[in-house]
Amino acid sequence: MPEPKKEHRNGFVYNCEEAPLDVDIKNGGRVVVLNTKNLPLVAEVGLGADLVRLDGGAMCSPGFSCDSALQVTYIVRGSGRVQVVGVDGRRVLETTVKAGNLFIVPRFYVVSKICDPDGMDWFSIISTPNPIFTHLAGRTSVWKALSPQVLEASFKVTSDVEKLFRSKRTSDEIFFPPPK
Repeated sequence: MPEPKKEHRNGFVYNCEEAPLDVDIKNGGRVVVLNTKNLPLVAEVGLGADLVRLDGGAMCSPGFSCDSALQVTYIVRGSGRVQVVGVDGRRVLETTVKAGNLFIVPRFYVVSKICDPDGMDWFSIISTPNPIFTHLAGRTSVWKALSPQVLEASFKVTSDVEKLFRSKRTSDEIFFPPPK
């Protein structure tokens, strides 16, 4: 058998363990996204993926795929809790997961995860080659697009409460380290 050559792997193999991180939050978590930029073959297959490592006790902000992708998520290591909410606002899944478990997040459903003290890693196959996620917190938060008046009316709160809400948002985190 001939010796494998690195150049033969180009475009076909991507090592998520050694890849540059797309997100890295100290004591929170890290993400590597597999898309057409780093593995062009996924365009032909029509799938993308991500590898997420959540540090002990950290939480992944509630989020969803804004490009109508569904996710098949496999828990690689660790354990924690997962909550999935449907488009009508009803909770459709709230369970404890551990290594070896697999669950599906349907299109436009919101998912949030919080891990146990030992952390949790998961790998998701996503039904689009260039996944786009938005979160209810952080840099890609949908809250940033809403005017104060819309938030006040939507939640039936005063402008003081709305200002307090905005002041508590962080600008760039989708992962939240555990409280000290």
